[in-house]
Amino acid sequence: MIEENKAATDRYRCTICNYIYNPAEGDMENNIKPGTPFDQLPDDWVCPICGASKDAFEKI
Repeated sequence: MIEENKAATDRYRCTICNYIYNPAEGDMENNIKPGTPFDQLPDDWVCPICGASKDAFEKI
């Protein structure tokens, strides 16, 4: 349970434009609700700033 809660708070940074995906905020412009962990984002989700794929993100 602790690992699951940790995943819900892990933030990820786009290595292209430095956008930070914060699960607590989600990505409302792309219908990603707050509380959605990065690993549960749809496979086709992209950085809302530069359009980079999830592969371009690193955990911070």
